[in-house]
Amino acid sequence: MNRYIMLWGLVFFCTVTTTLAQGLMIRNYNVKDGLANATVYAAVQDKDGFIWFATPTGVSKFDGKRFRNYAKKDGLTDNDVVKLAADSQGRVWFFTLNGKPSFYDKSIIHSEENDTSLIFNSRSHYMQYAFEGKKGVVWFLNTNNRLVQYNGKKTIYDKLGAAGADLFFLMRNDSLFHPLQASFHLDNLKDPSNPDQKIFPVCPFPLDDPALRSRVNDNAIVIIRNTIYSYTAKDAVCFFNGAEWGIHDDINHMCIDNDNLWVGTQRALYFLKGFFKGERRTIKLLDNHYITSLLKDRDGNIWITTFGDGVYNIPYKNFYFSYLDNTNGLSSHSIFSISKDKKNDLLLIGQNAGILNMMDRNNRISTQFTLDTTSGRNSVLAILPHKDDHVLIGTDNGLYDFNTLTHKSSLLKAVKMLKDVDVSPAGKIRLAAKNQVIALDDYFIGELDVLATSIACINDSAYYVGTNAGLYFCTDGKRQLLPAGADTLRKVSIKDLKWIDGALWIGTSDQGIYVMQHDAIVKHLWTANNLASDICQQLYYDGIGHLYVATNRGVSVIDVKTQSIIRNITSNDGLMSDDIRGVYSDNDILYIATSNGLCYFNADHIPVDTIPPVIYLNNIRYGDSTFLPANSFVHLYKRKASFEAEFGTIVFDLPEMVEYQYNFSGDTTNGWVTTMSNIIPFPDLQPGSYKLLVRARKYKSDWSRALNMEVDILPRWYQQWWARGILLLAALLMILVGLRYIIRRIKQAEKRKTEYNRRIAELEAKALTNQMNPHFIFNSLNSVQHLILEKEEKQALNFLADFATLMRQMLNNSRKSYISLEEEIAFLTRYLELEKIRFAHSFTYHFILEDALKEYTIYIPPMIIQPIVENAIKHGLAPKNISGYLEIRLEMVDDLLYCSVDDDGIGWDKSNSIKSSRLIKHESTALSVIKERLQIIKSFNGSVGKLEIIDKFKSGFGNKEGTLVEILIPIVKML
Repeated sequence: MNRYIMLWGLVFFCTVTTTLAQGLMIRNYNVKDGLANATVYAAVQDKDGFIWFATPTGVSKFDGKRFRNYAKKDGLTDNDVVKLAADSQGRVWFFTLNGKPSFYDKSIIHSEENDTSLIFNSRSHYMQYAFEGKKGVVWFLNTNNRLVQYNGKKTIYDKLGAAGADLFFLMRNDSLFHPLQASFHLDNLKDPSNPDQKIFPVCPFPLDDPALRSRVNDNAIVIIRNTIYSYTAKDAVCFFNGAEWGIHDDINHMCIDNDNLWVGTQRALYFLKGFFKGERRTIKLLDNHYITSLLKDRDGNIWITTFGDGVYNIPYKNFYFSYLDNTNGLSSHSIFSISKDKKNDLLLIGQNAGILNMMDRNNRISTQFTLDTTSGRNSVLAILPHKDDHVLIGTDNGLYDFNTLTHKSSLLKAVKMLKDVDVSPAGKIRLAAKNQVIALDDYFIGELDVLATSIACINDSAYYVGTNAGLYFCTDGKRQLLPAGADTLRKVSIKDLKWIDGALWIGTSDQGIYVMQHDAIVKHLWTANNLASDICQQLYYDGIGHLYVATNRGVSVIDVKTQSIIRNITSNDGLMSDDIRGVYSDNDILYIATSNGLCYFNADHIPVDTIPPVIYLNNIRYGDSTFLPANSFVHLYKRKASFEAEFGTIVFDLPEMVEYQYNFSGDTTNGWVTTMSNIIPFPDLQPGSYKLLVRARKYKSDWSRALNMEVDILPRWYQQWWARGILLLAALLMILVGLRYIIRRIKQAEKRKTEYNRRIAELEAKALTNQMNPHFIFNSLNSVQHLILEKEEKQALNFLADFATLMRQMLNNSRKSYISLEEEIAFLTRYLELEKIRFAHSFTYHFILEDALKEYTIYIPPMIIQPIVENAIKHGLAPKNISGYLEIRLEMVDDLLYCSVDDDGIGWDKSNSIKSSRLIKHESTALSVIKERLQIIKSFNGSVGKLEIIDKFKSGFGNKEGTLVEILIPIVKML
């Protein structure tokens, strides 16, 4: 935050001491603001508009808001920079104590370390002055009075220097050598090489002569102790002698500002206002400050560098304003009221403690008068013209009549908490005070339930009263406050009232301005209509169509006829404060009383800087790296890296009010993004080509021309279309390989699982087959036992022989999952022959094979038909009293082997009725084993088997008896 100081000039007269009521607002920049050092030797403005400051610890580059400091680590040849020079090429030259040349250009400090054209042996002599010639050639005069030339290719001692060229030679030949500094310091003006030159220690021209002003502006300036000369080869004219102006110290620097002259010494700064108009007004500023240099920039701002106190800046617009506070005549900086006695041309300024200051036509505070304060603070709240040489003064404690000639006052009415005073056209005085309204010398209305804050007379007998709870109307006849206006005004807190041409203007505490005509609200002006603030503190009408609204955020000027806001005046325009207490206008001079002093100026000449600011690119940051500014930026893409562009503007007045707009598409039809930040971030900027447009505007200016930058974020190799295609194909290939591998693994697992299940099923089938063997063996042994008991030993031996053969065949078959149909028929035939022996040839059997079966080799599970044949013999044929018949039929049905075992025995139901429980269990076990085997076979080869038992007598086979068992057996068929 910059420091603001009010500087004032004191003029002393022999008899009467008065204070010149004119001051200048001045800013101070110091180390805490970013300046490299509090000691500043010189200042210069470069081609772009930046202000540079030379200090013992480097240089500072200033844009109005930020200092950018450069030191030896940034490229300077030495930190101690004693002078600066800016040439037409945009280079800023640094004069350091080591004498080595260096300059700043295009964001880089050039020195012999990075620029071979600057390699130079200074021989311990440093540069004093710089001059510029044609084609950018720069000449330097060093402390050894030698001329040094820089032509862009090398730095050399110029041959002119060997011929005795000195400072006079350079100044005489100003058509060849254009000086890059404002003035030269010499001990005398005797030029041995120019004996015909005339020297005028006294100016032969009047100071207000335009020819003198033109001469001073167009030629070299020479300072000799406390005198200043305009120098040409023909003559040297002294146009300023410090002793004649009360300046006895040696002059360090000077600056010409329009018609004004600034002079800096080791003890103070002097402002000679209107010097070239012939005015003799010397204002002493910055007393006890060592002034090292002065600079007027292109905008008209004045820069003052000091030894140990940093840099002071006087904004150009402050020369349009005059300021008055407790530093130059007022008792305090807080002002409550202001008015003017036009007859005696006295400006009356009301303050606290009953103090009334008076400023005469020469803007001098000539008198200070104190009213009675015995009963309290007694601040002067209102000043109104009354009679000739008289004004009414309303204070906290009463109403006074004040004579502007005799400076005497008389108490008209003691009133506690007086708030407002108004006078009718005929001179009747009305007062609003706390909870009462007073018609002076007539009557009063007291004990009100509201707080009276303001009063406005319509005529001699009627008036409005503003209160903290709405608007009221009163007449001398009724002497009673009646609510007035629309319902809108019933509960509004009113601060001030003004009756103007048949309309009542109502200033409120928090709702802006209401305009009322014929008890109806016709206009409401507030912040939405550009009113400076909705908190109105005072209304002032200048009598010629302008109403001034004093608010806590500046002054609003309203055109009474159109009831519209013309403009606002705030501290941004030059006021001392935005807290406005009162306004007064007189002959185009506008006086504004603030809580920080009085400001007055020509109301029609308020400076408004509408020129757009200069915008520049400060630096670029991408990821963790910072890059120098350029019109284009090209970089490889960095993952999750933020791109930031930092911009700045060269604005020395109100830099904090600068706004930025940017567009990153390059197409402004897409709109602009507005921001107050000078850093524009773009997080994780993806590869592509972009166009960044940035513009800025300052307070009340238009938008600047857009600064554009091309941004190219290059993709990495893996972000190229071909790389992405390859990566995509590789990814797809990997996915396919992976899927193939997974499917293969799944298939292998399924295959292993199927093989495992098949093996289990086979083992289970074999186990079931082996489970059937004991039944057959048991039954066969029973048959052998039966033959032995029947004494048929030979037949028993034959039976055992056939049984042994059958057993070997059965054991071989039980090891196999499948056997051929021929082997199965052979096995069944041998088995049936044994059973015929056992049952004494009580039945016959017959095999019937379909011819199609003979064309293939058919494999079926072993021991799956035998249990059915065994049951048919034992339980169907054996119980018959006569010989029985057994038929086994084999056919192909849909890749299944159809096998039917048909007997003409007693039948299934009859057999079950005569069986013992043990036999039933045995039979059910055998059949259940067959069914389970068929189910297991289905589980590992998918073929569906079937077993069905039919009692022929019950199933509609006529009168035929017996059992028919049908079974569908899964097979393996081979040619």
